[in-house]
Amino acid sequence: MRGPSNGSDDRDRSVIEEQIAYYDARALEYDETGVPQPDPVAQHGQRLRDELRAFEPRGDVLEIACGTGKWTALLAEFADRVTALDSSPRMLERNREKVAGDRVRHVLADVFSWEPDAAYDVVFFAFWLSHVPPDRFDAFWEFVHRSLGSGGRVFFVDEGRHEHWFEEPLPDDDNPSLVLRRLSDGSTHRAVKVFWAPEELQARLAKLGWSITVQGEGPFYWGTGGRRADA
Repeated sequence: MRGPSNGSDDRDRSVIEEQIAYYDARALEYDETGVPQPDPVAQHGQRLRDELRAFEPRGDVLEIACGTGKWTALLAEFADRVTALDSSPRMLERNREKVAGDRVRHVLADVFSWEPDAAYDVVFFAFWLSHVPPDRFDAFWEFVHRSLGSGGRVFFVDEGRHEHWFEEPLPDDDNPSLVLRRLSDGSTHRAVKVFWAPEELQARLAKLGWSITVQGEGPFYWGTGGRRADA
């Protein structure tokens, strides 16, 4: 199947597979360790959820990297149907425990090798874009384009650089976006972490034919829009 890949496959495939394995191993502790407690950015997280509610993700919604279901449940409040996609079996299992019902379809697949199976009204992803390797950025957005039907919309949230929690960079001149992640059992894993500035991201997307507004919200940012009619 054709997915959002390009000539960088051989170079970064091992990192992608390690990132998938990391999140699968982290699934059982993700909700407890994802944000320091007490949450220093709770008000900003609430703003993101409020913006998604105002966006009203109705119709047929594709959620990329759905994780344990924190956002899936909110999407299901509006959508006729949510396709919750994730590459981790354990993440999907936890998601099913939180969000069950006929309107939510759980799909186990790697977004870098999965081909859209419908024309979606909305494509949503939370804290996923920062894990897309820089060499796959353009191809990923082409995948988003293929996933959307006519007039389809995009909504995403992620984090920029901030001081609330620390990412441990790996010394790799060939891939400066790599970080080291540690689980509670002490194991270490490589992951991709790209910290986009909202204005930089918005300009990059405009060059790819998107009309998307990206706004900062504390340590986070959120973006919404769609494909330009002339693209």
